[in-house]
Amino acid sequence: MKKQELYDRVAAYFEKAMPVAETELHYDSPFQLLVAVILSAQCTDKRVNMITPPLFRDYPTPEAMAAASPEVIFEYVRSVSYPNNKAKHLVGMARMLVENYHSQVPSELDELVKLPGVGRKTANVIQAVVFDKAAMAVDTHVFRVSHRIGLVPSTCTTPYSVEKQLVRHFPETLIPKAHHWLILHGRYTCTARTPKCETCGLKMLCRHYRHTHGNPKPADTLRPSPEAGGEGMEKQEENK
Repeated sequence: MKKQELYDRVAAYFEKAMPVAETELHYDSPFQLLVAVILSAQCTDKRVNMITPPLFRDYPTPEAMAAASPEVIFEYVRSVSYPNNKAKHLVGMARMLVENYHSQVPSELDELVKLPGVGRKTANVIQAVVFDKAAMAVDTHVFRVSHRIGLVPSTCTTPYSVEKQLVRHFPETLIPKAHHWLILHGRYTCTARTPKCETCGLKMLCRHYRHTHGNPKPADTLRPSPEAGGEGMEKQEENK
């Protein structure tokens, strides 16, 4: 199967299996999403969603958070990974937004990555979710699923190399949605330790499944897996 045909068939599957695909982080503004994404680095969305309600209640805007100290913000975020660094990043990010961007989250990658705590992955999330740009954020789920299915070759050993492949082959209009498809598929079906291959609707196409189980029977048609749905998805705690 040619590479573009694989992408087209994967996209067609997800369009049916996961028509609603969006971030599971809770937020009410671009600033709050940026805070949540910074906090989510090496931490589960479930944990982030537990701590952000009081944080957003007391510091809902860049101005409010910029006036706080990292020590105060630490008390709100102490249960996430690397709370000291993240508290410093949040305050520094808020202050830079106030001082340099009129308290508005910028839309351009080059400007976003200037903010403390914001790398390429975080910037791409903001571009895709807030500004609906064709930006592909590659986290551990996207990286793993892309390799397992065979969307990218084994020579793609960095998130950026995976990003370039995905952006090249997914239609531009689908890239923001494809980011969530791959994350949610990795979170609930193609899990790191025990992927649910037998119930996965993509196993007919999946390179990993062929290598571990042999070629699936022709009768195994592409179908939504029980874990794949967008709105009715069963939550699991073990994966971000």
